[in-house]
Amino acid sequence: MREKILLSGIRFHGYHGLTRMEREVGGRYSIDLELTFDYSKAIASDRIADTLDYRKVHRIVQEIGRGKSFRLIEALAGKIVATVFEQVSVEEIFIRVRKETPVLDGIVESVGVELRRSRSDF
Repeated sequence: MREKILLSGIRFHGYHGLTRMEREVGGRYSIDLELTFDYSKAIASDRIADTLDYRKVHRIVQEIGRGKSFRLIEALAGKIVATVFEQVSVEEIFIRVRKETPVLDGIVESVGVELRRSRSDF
């Protein structure tokens, strides 16, 4: 199956990180998702009911990203993936989480993680 819906550059202000400052002041995060599933029915019908409503996925990312504080962006990525699998019918998820302007010595645009999981992994 090669069909995917892409959500790129979902941004929010979150409170994730190892340092107290990161968890209190927060920082900007960016999320990219690839959601793999069969949407051949939607191609034929042109109906939202026959596809994945990406507004729901966007809402999940925003709620998790702005909610509970995670020390690691790996944990943040894992929580988003697990919740999307719980609430949306997809076969595979690829996620990229970037912490923009991380607290590091010097200038660093972002740090990030990538995770790919299939429904069968859960």
